[in-house]
Amino acid sequence: MPRALGPVSAPLRFCRDHTEDRCVANQPIIEILGIRVDNVTYEQALDHIERFIVEGPAHQVNTVNPEFIMAAQGDPGFARILNSSSLNLPDGQGLIWAARLMGTPLQQRVTGVDTLIMLAQMAARKGYRMYLLGAAEGVADVAARHLHDRFPGLEIVGTYAGSPALQEDEAIVSRISKTRPHLLFVAYGAPHQEKWIARNLPRLGVPVAMGVGGALDFISGHSKRAPSWLRKLGLEWLHRLVHQPWRWRRMMALPRFAWLVLRKRLGSPFAG
Repeated sequence: MPRALGPVSAPLRFCRDHTEDRCVANQPIIEILGIRVDNVTYEQALDHIERFIVEGPAHQVNTVNPEFIMAAQGDPGFARILNSSSLNLPDGQGLIWAARLMGTPLQQRVTGVDTLIMLAQMAARKGYRMYLLGAAEGVADVAARHLHDRFPGLEIVGTYAGSPALQEDEAIVSRISKTRPHLLFVAYGAPHQEKWIARNLPRLGVPVAMGVGGALDFISGHSKRAPSWLRKLGLEWLHRLVHQPWRWRRMMALPRFAWLVLRKRLGSPFAG
C-alpha cells in the first residue's frame, strides 16, 4: 500500500533585513511556485506596516492568494512586482495547505479585509491618515463611514473610485498626494491594483500602499462576507462562489494551483 503523502522537511532561509529581496526581517522566506510569501501573523504584519510608516515612502503591501500566484505564472511583470514588494501577506487557505505540504508551514492566514480593519483601529489610535481608492462608485464612501463609526477619531482624508487605467494615473496621483495619507488602500482587484501601486507609488509620497481587492465591498456591506465558522474551515471561497457565481472562471485557477504544488512536491514526475 503506498505511503500517504506528507510534508517534506525543508531547510528554512531567514531574511536579515527587509531590503534583502524585499523580504521581511527575521522571518523565514517561503516561496510558493516562485512567489515569495512572508510568514507573518496579524500582529507581526501590523508591526511591520507601522515600521514602514515610520520609515517613510515607499512600501507596497500585497495580500497574496493562490489566484495571485497562478496569474503570476503567466505574467512575469506581475511576478516581479510581488517578489519586490515590502510585504506579501499570506491570504488564501490554499497557501496554508501548499506551504505545509512543502515543509515550510505558515503561522497564520492573514486576510486583506481583517488587516485593513486592524490598521484602521491602529490609525485611529495613533493619528495615521488613510485614503480609500477603488471599488464601485460610492462604495469607498460607505466603507469610510462604517470605519469612522467603528473607530472614532479615525482620519480618512479621501475616497475616490477612479480607475486603474493609465490615462487616469496623473489625476489620481495628484488627488491623493495633496491629502498626504500614511496608508493608501487600493481596491481595483488583482493584478490591476498591484500594477497601479507599483507604477505610481514612487511619486505618491505615501509611506504604505496596500492592495485590498474586495475589502471595501465587505466593509461597506455591498458584498456579504462568509460567516466566521465557514472562514475557519477554509471555505470562504465556496461562499463567494455561491454569492458571486461570475467568479467561477477565476476559481478555475485553484485546481491548477493544487496540481502544480503537488507536482513540485513530488519532484515533477509527470512533467513531459
